[in-house]
Amino acid sequence: MSDIAKRFPENPLLMPKDLKASNSDLQIISLLNPGVFVFEKKIWLLVRVAESITQKEGVIFFPAMNTLGKVEIIEIPLNDPDLIANDARVINYKGLDYLTTLSHLRLLCSDDGINFYEPKDDPLLTGSGVLEQFGIEDCRVSQIGNTYYLTYTAVSENGVGVGLRTTKDWKNFESKGMIFPPHNKDCAIFEELINGKFYALHRPSSPAIGGNYIWIAESNDGIHWGNHKCIVKIRQGLWDSARVGAGAAPIKTEKGWLEIYHGANAENQYCLGAFLMDLEDPSKVIARTTDPIMMPQENYELSGFFGYVVFTNGHVVEGDRLTLYYGAADEFVCGAHFSIQEILEALD
Repeated sequence: MSDIAKRFPENPLLMPKDLKASNSDLQIISLLNPGVFVFEKKIWLLVRVAESITQKEGVIFFPAMNTLGKVEIIEIPLNDPDLIANDARVINYKGLDYLTTLSHLRLLCSDDGINFYEPKDDPLLTGSGVLEQFGIEDCRVSQIGNTYYLTYTAVSENGVGVGLRTTKDWKNFESKGMIFPPHNKDCAIFEELINGKFYALHRPSSPAIGGNYIWIAESNDGIHWGNHKCIVKIRQGLWDSARVGAGAAPIKTEKGWLEIYHGANAENQYCLGAFLMDLEDPSKVIARTTDPIMMPQENYELSGFFGYVVFTNGHVVEGDRLTLYYGAADEFVCGAHFSIQEILEALD
C-alpha cells in the first residue's frame, strides 16, 4: 500500500481544546472533516464541531435538538437492557439510533493555510427543524459563479440525508431543505455546469441488496436531482471493501474530473483514494487507484475519538498543488499537500 501525502509538520492544525463550546453545558469532543473554500483572499474551514456533556459513572448522556431549536440532554442508565452502546459514535436505545454527540459547523479562517482563527462576528451553522435535530455534519463547499453551495449531512430520528444551504457573502444563508432523503450522505456538487446541467456525487446506502456506493446525479437547478447512476463500488479484499464516499468537489484536469474519495474496510479503518471521470460525461469512470493515496500512519491519525481514520471533504487547488484538509481519528483537523500529477499517475 502506498501513501503519497506530504503532511503538514504543524499537524494537528486544530484540536478540541482550541475552540470554545457553543453552550456552557457542553464540551467539544471532536473537530472533524472541514469543508474548505477561498473567500476574500483567505482560506476558510467550515469545521464540524461535535459536542457532548461530561459523562458520569453509570449513566450515558447525549445531546439532541428539540422542536424549539434548543439543546436537550437525554440521560439513560448504562445498565438499561434496552441500551446498546458498543460504538463511540452511535448508540441504540429501544430500537432507535442516537448520536453520542451533537454537531454544528464553525467558520475559521487563515492567511497562511496553517494557522486558523475564529472571526468574532461569523455565525455558527446549526441544525434547524425536525430533519436536523441530531445536528449537521461534514459539509462540502462548492462555488459556482459567486454562489457557494453547502451540502451537509442532516441527522434526525427520521434518518440521515443531505441538506443544502447557499450563500454569497457568508453572512446570510438560504436553506434549500433536504435534497437527497435518507439514507444518503457524502454529497459533493461539481463546481461548473456540464452541458448546462449541475452534477453531484452522493452516497445512498442499500445494505440489504447493494451497499454503500458512490452515485452521480444531475439537475437543472441544483435543487431537484435525477438520472441517478451508480459509478463506484466497494472492492472485496481491498482497503475500500466496506464502504466508499466522495470527498470534496471534483477537480477539473485535462484528463478528466479527479475525485478524492474515502474508503473503509470491515474494521472501520478509513483511507483515501482517487478516481477519474470523463469530462463530458462524468457518469463514466475512466480510472481508479488500486492502493490508497493516503492511509492513517501518524499517531494523531491512529489514535483519537475513533482511531485509524483519515477523512476529507475539503481542499484548495493551486496549479499542480492540492492542499487537502482532513479529519484525523475523528478528533483533529490536519493538512497535507499532494501533487495532482502524482495522483493521476497512481490511477489504474
